[in-house]
Amino acid sequence: MEHSFGGPLGTLIAGLGMGAFYTALIWINMLLGIFLTPLFLIPLTWIQDALAAKKEAKA
Repeated sequence: MEHSFGGPLGTLIAGLGMGAFYTALIWINMLLGIFLTPLFLIPLTWIQDALAAKKEAKA
């Protein structure tokens, strides 16, 4: 005997599963943006400060 989740119940289960997947995907991408952005911005400000100090020393 073959069992499958076809019809409205299958559509509901698939929809809930895909909804949970995409919710988790959006959540992890938001967390990556929040936590990884400072890792790039902070060293960039150090480089800009060093370049500004070097330019000021020349003048």
